Amino acid sequence: MGERARSAEEYAGLVDQVIFDLQELRASTDYDMDVIDANPAYLGLLLEELRELRASMADGSYLFGRTDLEFMRIVKQRNERELPFIRLLYQINETHKRGLDI
Repeated sequence: MGERARSAEEYAGLVDQVIFDLQELRASTDYDMDVIDANPAYLGLLLEELRELRASMADGSYLFGRTDLEFMRIVKQRNERELPFIRLLYQINETHKRGLDI
């Protein structure tokens, strides 16, 4: 999972994709609790933190860092069954920590 985004546009696109995927997953859990075995409350928190990340990218206040993004505390407790797009979350975090792959 060491892949990183190659441009700022690709990086923002990854965040946009995960936000969309989270919204879809959250909506599906509203109708079918069998979709996710665990309590889906973490989905709302994850969505909120990703929206904040995206807003910081849009307003220019985002800074790359050397530590994990905050939402990784949630992601590291989940698996691909619970978060089918978990690899994108790891890719976003890897890009945050190591910068763009240029």
